[in-house]
Amino acid sequence: MPLSPHLVLVVALVLPGMGQVLNRQPVRGLIFAFFALLLGTFTFVTADPGVSWVGRLAGGIFVHLMAVLDAYRVARLRTGTIRAAGTR
Repeated sequence: MPLSPHLVLVVALVLPGMGQVLNRQPVRGLIFAFFALLLGTFTFVTADPGVSWVGRLAGGIFVHLMAVLDAYRVARLRTGTIRAAGTR
């Protein structure tokens, strides 16, 4: 039985890639976590020292947010809470 989309959303917000693991997509979760770490490190190293911490981690934050949206979307699809177009 699929997990609640709201539970997946909360877990995905806290830990990058864990939403995908809860959705039974562990490889996809590891890929998201790897790229969040990689791009976060890259932007941290290459950003100007005067940039805020959000700007310095922008690459990792972006990937993390994409992982959250993906995990929530997949959880909603699996629970059937997204209706087909035109169906009410």
